[in-house]
Amino acid sequence: MKKYVSLDKRSKKAQKEYYSERRVTWGELNPVTRSVPSGKSYNRKKDKQEMRRADLRSGDGFKVSSFFMKRLEIQLYFPLQIQNKIV
Repeated sequence: MKKYVSLDKRSKKAQKEYYSERRVTWGELNPVTRSVPSGKSYNRKKDKQEMRRADLRSGDGFKVSSFFMKRLEIQLYFPLQIQNKIV
């Protein structure tokens, strides 16, 4: 029969083993408290998403990125300068 030794008198290794046996997991439950963001506050990510969605839809139904549209506009206005920079 083993004698009981109090926790404070046990070695650190024995204490760690004792507590690890009794530790329980939360399973699928996440204990972090979550809050719902306010709809009135400014959300930069949401604003960017809306801008990207608007850029993808052009008036004629084709999906065109704003980056390519700006690049095309620059080439139309300054064709020689861009060609000199690229080459």
